Amino acid sequence: LKVVIDQSTTGFAGLKGKCGTGASLMCKGTVVDSPGGKQGVELLLKDGDEVTLFGSVDAKDYPLAKKSHSTEFLRSLAHLRPRTKLIGSVARVRAALCQATHQFFRSKGFVYVHTPLITSADCEGAGEMFQITTLLSDAEKTGLPKANGKIDYSKDFFGRPTSLTVSGQLAVEPYCCALSSCYTFGPTFRAENSHTSRHL
Repeated sequence: LKVVIDQSTTGFAGLKGKCGTGASLMCKGTVVDSPGGKQGVELLLKDGDEVTLFGSVDAKDYPLAKKSHSTEFLRSLAHLRPRTKLIGSVARVRAALCQATHQFFRSKGFVYVHTPLITSADCEGAGEMFQITTLLSDAEKTGLPKANGKIDYSKDFFGRPTSLTVSGQLAVEPYCCALSSCYTFGPTFRAENSHTSRHL
């Protein structure tokens, strides 16, 4: 949302030199039609309105300068990366694709099934799985519980080895038998060190 602040606005004087990229403001004004073509509306602040600066950011310390950043660098700034054009665009495209997928299957009478993300089954048997355990949090203090020389997963949260799912297909099959037309899609996790076009 574009904000236009007139000099007569209460709090305007406190913005000078402190309102760079990343600054946090509270603005009380009027939403009006925008004369510009890039947005439909803007927030207009004038005499009688108010702006408050909650936090300023020194431009030289702000980590997202107006230049291209690698995805590796953006991973280190998870709280800021949605502000970049790349990550913002990816989020919008993913949202549109998910919505279109749901609309298509719903129009055909399919039921969307949320399959578990945590499982004790390796439904494909190919590739490594990301294991989940609560045993390691206290391992340094007490050591891992063992039985017959192996880790005793009966002491773990789920009582057996569990992992992040590599596919929802095994979990959706019972729903297909009961409800007929079902589909699922969602996050799946494969512990494969692959950066090919087949594993995005």
